[in-house]
Amino acid sequence: MIYACLRRVFLLVLLTTTVASQAADRYKPFVLAYTSDSAFEEVVADVKSKLQESGFDILTDYRPYQGASAIVVSSSDLKALSKQSKLSGFASTLRVGVNQVEDGVQVSYLNPEYLGKAYRIEADMGAYTQALAAALGEGEAFGSNKGLTEKKLRKYHYTFGMEYFDDPYVLGEFESQQAALEAVRAGFANNTAGVATLYEMALDRADTVIFGVSMAGEGDDDKYHDDAYQMSIVDFKEYKSSAYLPYQVLVVDGEVLALHMRFRMAVHFPDLSMMGKHSFMTLMPSPKAIQGALTAAVNGD
Repeated sequence: MIYACLRRVFLLVLLTTTVASQAADRYKPFVLAYTSDSAFEEVVADVKSKLQESGFDILTDYRPYQGASAIVVSSSDLKALSKQSKLSGFASTLRVGVNQVEDGVQVSYLNPEYLGKAYRIEADMGAYTQALAAALGEGEAFGSNKGLTEKKLRKYHYTFGMEYFDDPYVLGEFESQQAALEAVRAGFANNTAGVATLYEMALDRADTVIFGVSMAGEGDDDKYHDDAYQMSIVDFKEYKSSAYLPYQVLVVDGEVLALHMRFRMAVHFPDLSMMGKHSFMTLMPSPKAIQGALTAAVNGD
């Protein structure tokens, strides 16, 4: 009898430990640091001050729509990640979102460890998680009900036939890195596709440069590449995710690259349904529209 009771206790402890271990091994894309009663602009200013005090360089404070800010930051260590692989420069920035909601102002940030695993970074991104938590608050992870394992993230794609991390848009190919950079800078400065540069940052990998861009489009023909329209479809839950923005364009080895929208949006919103009002089906034209707008901008059209 005693043996049977002890065995049940042992099994219960083992099960609890296993579940806890499995939960610890799952990651969610965003962290809600806190909600403030202060005015929106006061919160934005306070967040930027805290980030700078923590050693981050602020690249932009993007305002995609009213009551939303996407603050992009980097550091010397983050820029050095670009040396790991051709595409690792996409992990050279972190993003913080400030959003006005009914009961206050939410401050959230992209989970660095989630991003690092999804973007196949070999270095431990935990230090950046700790830095953001120290600056803004440890908060509550959100963006996926169950979270994703490291194995799932490193090989992530939404479903059969959809793109992986290493299936980016190739927006342009040039004879040299310098020619590519000149074309991109000129294209972003003179295009009718609604694409504008928010920041330009040189990385540590052989003249590699990353750009943050805003995308705007008016009317039914151009709305599918518009940042505000896309977010109106996917960012509908209680906790807001403006830290998804802005889109990035990487210029490396004479190529101009951007992560495919079917990967980038899916990995940031892994629980998004395939069908319904707030779904990928509603945004079905967006992957091609984004590719078209960015390609047109790169070529100055």
